[in-house]
Amino acid sequence: MIFTIAGKELRSLFASPLAWLVLTVVQIILGYGFLKRLDDFLQIQSQLAQLASPPGVTELVAAPTFATAAAVLLFAVPLLAMRMIAEERRNQTLTLLLSAPVSITEIVLGKFIGLVAFLLIIVLLVAAMPLTLAGSTLLDFNLLGTLTLALLLLAISFAAVSLYASSISAQPIAAALIAFGLLLAMLFMGETAGDSLRSRGWHVPAAFAQVFSPLQNFEPLGKGIVDTYAITCSLVLAAGFLILAIRRLDGQRLRG
Repeated sequence: MIFTIAGKELRSLFASPLAWLVLTVVQIILGYGFLKRLDDFLQIQSQLAQLASPPGVTELVAAPTFATAAAVLLFAVPLLAMRMIAEERRNQTLTLLLSAPVSITEIVLGKFIGLVAFLLIIVLLVAAMPLTLAGSTLLDFNLLGTLTLALLLLAISFAAVSLYASSISAQPIAAALIAFGLLLAMLFMGETAGDSLRSRGWHVPAAFAQVFSPLQNFEPLGKGIVDTYAITCSLVLAAGFLILAIRRLDGQRLRG
């Protein structure tokens, strides 16, 4: 049943003009940024050749493109997720869905997987851009792999937070604003809190604060470091907000 719901949500996204608009704008922004960085790289290539161990196209072109994609997803994911539950509540179809012979967990996970499947397309399109250069230059496939994993985990975290925001609002626009506010707060407060705690020697609370800092979890993987703690933090953050969404809808089902 989970994958049935996921398939329905994915088809709904493909049928949505907003989703296509978001996908188009994202690709235009990232495509332009990629080509601009590639042009800059070609202009300084002769200077790089004089270095003993010069950075390659993966470090100077692909990595910044993935960093830009992370920033773009901050805006894109709340827009894609805002209608998933909020619109059903606004259209008064959520009560019908909650009364169906399917668990709340299956509903939330199905919607989440459908959203992540759509975001996976964006991640793969980002990864495909540097791959187009594979025939003409050397790529660091290890770094490219960790960059792709980092962006996917970031998208998963953003999707869980945005889906929770959609579960607490009856208006899609309000859900998008709530999601954006939550993500922005976590991006800034999580990293600031972690640095502050570390400066005081409180390493355990600082490690816990990293769970709520998606950007901090993105950084080591973005540098080619397979940080299992950062991966775990991303998954724990996503699981936590999915549980909150499940509890929110379960409470509504109990209230009738």
